[in-house]
Amino acid sequence: MNEKVRCLIIGSGPAGYTAAIYASRANLSPVLYEGMQPGGQLTTTNEVENFPGYPEGITGPELMEDLRKQAERFGADIRFGMATATDLSAAPYKVTIDGEKTIEAETIIISTGATAQYLGLPDEQKYAGSGVSACATCDGFFYRKLVVAVVGGGDTACEEATYLAGLASKVYLIVRKPALRASKIMQERVFANPKIEILFEHETIGLTGEGVVQGANLVKRRGQTDEEQVHIDIDGFFLAIGHKPNSGIFKPWIETDEVGYIKTIAGSPRTNVEGVFASGDVADPHYRQAITAAGSGCQAAIEAERYLSEKGL
Repeated sequence: MNEKVRCLIIGSGPAGYTAAIYASRANLSPVLYEGMQPGGQLTTTNEVENFPGYPEGITGPELMEDLRKQAERFGADIRFGMATATDLSAAPYKVTIDGEKTIEAETIIISTGATAQYLGLPDEQKYAGSGVSACATCDGFFYRKLVVAVVGGGDTACEEATYLAGLASKVYLIVRKPALRASKIMQERVFANPKIEILFEHETIGLTGEGVVQGANLVKRRGQTDEEQVHIDIDGFFLAIGHKPNSGIFKPWIETDEVGYIKTIAGSPRTNVEGVFASGDVADPHYRQAITAAGSGCQAAIEAERYLSEKGL
């Protein structure tokens, strides 16, 4: 079964829903498929205090529901379903939904986000939103003058450890290898910060705490003759081992970087395929904030309207 639309938005979250708001108000009659996680990553965040317009803060699920309702108010057709395949070889572009239905779209806005990489410990799920985070910029504020740990040895981990050191009383940087792999300048910043203690050759094997994270169990020099069990008392546990952009089904057509982030033309949400735009975390390896995602969703919708107008569609 085929359906033709002027503007198809793939993915929800701040980028997708904002794109739907702007596209609806521009009379593009957008259809949005929410994907596996309606509302995106923010639905797993208990408290959002840095999104403009909510002086008392708001929960992630409530914020996403507000954005969804706003898009629907202007006529966006928001549906459950996941894009499973694409053919962007020629317009109108074809997108398969749930392996069954095919949508033919004159324009596409990709807002599929990026998924934080986790260690795979059951405790990460157990304490999700209760001491476990994959975004220091988002959640660091809640750990002022407390003790936190950051997992990772690359630039992201060093950057987040440095950021958290400006808020927390102490930061443990848990590094699996005997050296950092971050750039030299990031390493220098970490080594020079008296609040950061680097635990080289340590791996996290579990988290402890009554309802919230209160400690971490580590193993030092796993598999070596001097292997040692280590426990640290912490209030927060931050993952900084990378994100995986949800761009797989677009890669045959859309240019990405080596990690998988969609490349856009500088200063715009345009991709290398005419009429296909990318917004939010799937195209943002740097900021990954709700407000920047929303802004890029706005840009994508405006570009889609201009494209359709220029093509007389």
